[in-house]
Amino acid sequence: MITVPLSALEVAMVQTGARAEDTLRDTTEFARRLEDLGYGRLWYAEHHHSPAIGAFPPVVLTAHAAALTSSIRLGSGGVLAPNHAPIMLAEQFGTLAALHAGRIDLGIGRGPGTFDDSTARALRRGAGPTTDDEYRDDVSSILRFLVDEVALDPLPEPWLLSSSTAGAALAAELGLPIAFAHHIRPDNTLAALSHYRERFSPSRWCERPRVLLCVETVCAETEEEAARLAGPMDVVKAALLKGQGDITFPTPEEATTHPFTAEEARTLAGFRAHQALGSPETVVKQLATLVDVTGADELMLVTPVYVLADRLRSYELVKQRVMMPTAP
Repeated sequence: MITVPLSALEVAMVQTGARAEDTLRDTTEFARRLEDLGYGRLWYAEHHHSPAIGAFPPVVLTAHAAALTSSIRLGSGGVLAPNHAPIMLAEQFGTLAALHAGRIDLGIGRGPGTFDDSTARALRRGAGPTTDDEYRDDVSSILRFLVDEVALDPLPEPWLLSSSTAGAALAAELGLPIAFAHHIRPDNTLAALSHYRERFSPSRWCERPRVLLCVETVCAETEEEAARLAGPMDVVKAALLKGQGDITFPTPEEATTHPFTAEEARTLAGFRAHQALGSPETVVKQLATLVDVTGADELMLVTPVYVLADRLRSYELVKQRVMMPTAP
């Protein structure tokens, strides 16, 4: 039994041959349907220079979805601090929080959001990768500007995104709730969350350790159909393992004929074992196990499948079998 709130992460996968406008239309419909289904929050991820993922700013998608919905929480999952001036992020999300009271989250992450070095440097005006100290200063500055410069009421709810122990340590130090990228680095999850809980320092933002766990989740009526729907993302992952970030998002039919190497197949199977994929009964059991093992306070499902209807059906099938409490 799952007894924690469920939310969703939108990564805006672009279908092969589709226009950016088509993907944006889908993200709009997705937000409306997620609210109808009763999901607690919907976050948008920041990506750049990828044919498989739309380069749509999280703040813009958040504003658009907030204007078209009435109750679901919305925000970034995340907006990447080194790519932006801290005061601008504080002003943007502070304004959204004032316009849509009690509904805006500011999930902050560190990565460049791209595998292309020239794009990463362009985003950072020629600067190289941020250091640990620079990232800490960026996050601290965002929080300070929210209070001292923006000073609107209410403020957005800040979260720190993490896929490592280092990120967990910063979340603990600053007293922020943590959104852990289990869908990216499941091998780091338990150690990072233990580190976070042991070192957490209460703050104005969060009184106790609070964990949101993001899990790749593909649910369909049968195990076979779920595996078919997950196939396109397996192709993308296999390319990323080889450092190829310029691959398109293939159709399920194209994915069935993709020639995975034996090593790629083993790696993908190992990754999949830590996520949730299969029939509704299988997926709900896998998600419940993750809650038990990690002590997560909330689960965020990311479902990168090719067709919007299939993606929505996955969320619907999970919802039908879970009585979800409201996200705090």
